[in-house]
Amino acid sequence: MIRTLRLLTLLLAASGCQRSAETRVVLYCSQDREFAESVLDEFTRRSGQRAAVKFDTEADKSVGLYHELMRERNRPRCDVFWNNEIMNTIRLQRAGLLETYRSPSAEDYPDYAKAADGIWTAFAARARVLIVNTDRVPEAERPCSIMDLTAAKWRGRVGIARPLYGTTATHAACLFDVLGADAARDFFRQLKANDVRILPGNKQVAEAVARGQLDVGFTDTDDAIIEWEAGRPVALVFPDRDGHPDHPRLGTLYIPNTLMLIKGSPNPEGGRQLIDFLLSPEIEKRLAEGPSRQIPLNPKVTATLPAPIERPRGAGGTVLPMQVDFSRAADLWDEAHSFIRNEFLRD
Repeated sequence: MIRTLRLLTLLLAASGCQRSAETRVVLYCSQDREFAESVLDEFTRRSGQRAAVKFDTEADKSVGLYHELMRERNRPRCDVFWNNEIMNTIRLQRAGLLETYRSPSAEDYPDYAKAADGIWTAFAARARVLIVNTDRVPEAERPCSIMDLTAAKWRGRVGIARPLYGTTATHAACLFDVLGADAARDFFRQLKANDVRILPGNKQVAEAVARGQLDVGFTDTDDAIIEWEAGRPVALVFPDRDGHPDHPRLGTLYIPNTLMLIKGSPNPEGGRQLIDFLLSPEIEKRLAEGPSRQIPLNPKVTATLPAPIERPRGAGGTVLPMQVDFSRAADLWDEAHSFIRNEFLRD
């Protein structure tokens, strides 16, 4: 009898553990904590499932969680990865760590925002823009293309974040795809010869332009808009917004967030529900109208964006997005990174 009671107790405890696991969805998230937490709190309130979140550190943005997922590949702990970029998403896809899931919430997204095999979905993008100091550069003289910045008139007046990491490194790999490797190398060599200033990050680039220490800088919309909303003398230029006569695939680079279900995850059904929630029009609108000003990719999302922020064609806007093959750019990542490290940043 005592043995029977003990067995029943163990079975009930095991059952209780299982029910507890089913009410928790584990999310690895490289989006900024302050932008993600309120959204995830709403998911918990509506679904009854707690989103247990692991955030990247600022220093290891997106890279740290990528390596953690690779280490856990034989025993996944994560259900959903919310990545704030796309290159490492493609690496995870190629490593076989992701599960196909075509969310009904993604039905209205443009084709370029969805992996052909249903492995990932892109949403809520940032754009790579030029931030210009309006006190130092009259409107008629502002650059329209990234190619303009290799001209002698911009010598020593342009800044860029250290291009070995983050969105600047992604931008470099994408240019290796869109321009071709030889033309991309030539572009970066011309920038270097034009005394481009290298700063620690995109935020520092935007701040330097706002202070008048630089005239123009490459940065992301979420960093640039902070300076504009603070009333500083800056404007945002979406480069190559109508294309380029010599480079037909060139346009403004939009770098999306991406969502994916981890293969063999502990709670795949909860993971699907979380992905459906995050891809909903309500959440894209919320991310667009929040401090991060993420740019909606669902054309049916009606969001009030600050005047300088523009959406791409196919997603309710008029800006030509760079015609980048992200898969090909991922193939070129090592080549681009090696070139930047050994040539562009060489003393």
